[in-house]
Amino acid sequence: MDIVILAVVIAVVVIGALGGLIVGSRRTKQLPPPPPTAPDITAPPAEPHVGDEAETPREEPRRTVEEVDLPDGSTPVVIEEPPTEAPAIEIPEPTAGRLVRLRARLSRSQNVLGKGLLTLLSREHLDEDTWEEIEDTLLTSDIGVQPTQELVERLRARVKVLGTRTPAELRGLLREELVALVDPSMDRTVSTANGTGGPGIVMVVGVNGTGKTTTTGKLARVLVADGNTVVLGAADTFRAAAADQLETWGERVGAHTVRGPEGGDPASVAFDAVKEGKEMAADVVLIDTAGRLHTKTGLMDELGKVKRVVEKHAPLDEVLLVLDATTGQNGLVQARVFAEVVNITGIVLTKLDGTAKGGIVVAVQRELGVPVKLIGLGEGADDLAPFEPEAFVDALIGE
Repeated sequence: MDIVILAVVIAVVVIGALGGLIVGSRRTKQLPPPPPTAPDITAPPAEPHVGDEAETPREEPRRTVEEVDLPDGSTPVVIEEPPTEAPAIEIPEPTAGRLVRLRARLSRSQNVLGKGLLTLLSREHLDEDTWEEIEDTLLTSDIGVQPTQELVERLRARVKVLGTRTPAELRGLLREELVALVDPSMDRTVSTANGTGGPGIVMVVGVNGTGKTTTTGKLARVLVADGNTVVLGAADTFRAAAADQLETWGERVGAHTVRGPEGGDPASVAFDAVKEGKEMAADVVLIDTAGRLHTKTGLMDELGKVKRVVEKHAPLDEVLLVLDATTGQNGLVQARVFAEVVNITGIVLTKLDGTAKGGIVVAVQRELGVPVKLIGLGEGADDLAPFEPEAFVDALIGE
C-alpha cells in the first residue's frame, strides 16, 4: 500500500513538472521583441503658436506713442529712387576709307559681275556669242539696258585696238570702263551746310522694308563720326516702335531724338525737330519719315506736307532715298515715284552685301540723275559706308 501511494505522489510530481515546462515554453514564444533604440534626433525649432499654445511673452523695452517722433507735415517726405545709369556713349569708327575695310562684303557681287566679265574677256577668240554672254552678264547684274550697251561698245573697241590681252591688261581695261560707268565726277558728299546759319536739314525717305529707320540711325553715326552734333526727328509715326528704334540709335551716339505720339502728325514732329535743332545749335537735323508702300497716294501727300512744313524753317539741304539693293530693277519704280514728290538729292543703297547685284548702282544713278552717296554692307552699326567709286569697282573685279 505504501508503495502505491509513493508511486501516485511521484506521478503527480512528474506531471506537474512537465506542465510547468510546457507553460514556460509557450510564454517564452509569445513575448514581443524588445523595442528598437530610438536615434538621437535634434528637435526642430519650435514654430510660433497662437492662443493657448503661445509662449509667455518675454519682457522687452518698449516705447510709448509719446516717445515716437512723428512727422509734423511741414517737411515733405522725399522718396529717393535708385539712380539710373545713362547709356554709355559710343564712338563710331571713322568714315574715311570705311568702304575699303568692308570690300569683302561685296564678294558675291564680285563673282557675278567682275569675275564673270574677266573670264569672258580672257577667251582666245571673242566672237559674237562671247559678246552676247558679256552683255547678258551685265544685264543680270542690274546695270540696265542702256549702260550695258554703252559698256559693251567701248569694250569691243578697246579690245580690238589692244590686240594681245594679258590678265593684267584686261583687268585694268575693265576697271577703267566700270569706274567711268559709275561716274566718279558726281558729288557724293552728304550736304549738311545750311546757308542760313542754322543746322543742316536732311530728310530720309523710302518704303517700309528697305531698312530706312535703321539707315537713319546708322547715318547719325556717320555724321557724329565726322564731328557733327545731330538731332533726330522720329516722323515715322505710323509704324509701331519706329520712334523707339530711332531713339535707341540716337542714345548710343548721344544724339537727341524728337518724337510725337504714335499715329500723330509726322509734319508736326518734323517741324519740332528742326525747331529744337536750332535751339540746341546742332549741326544736323536728321528726319526719318513714314514709309508705307509707294503706291499709296496718302503717303506721297504726307511726304509733300512734311517737306513744306520743314521748309518754313529753312530749305532742305538733303533728301536721301533709301533703296533695297536686292530688289533690283523694281527699286527703280520706287525711285521714280518718290522723285516726283520730293526732290531726291542722293541715294542710299542698303543690303548691297549678299545676293545684291552691284550694277544697281549704275542703274539708279542713270534713272534719277543723282549720285549714290552711301551703301549698306551689313547689319553692324558701322556698316554704312560713304560710296567711293574706285574702291567699289576694285571690290567688284577683285585684285
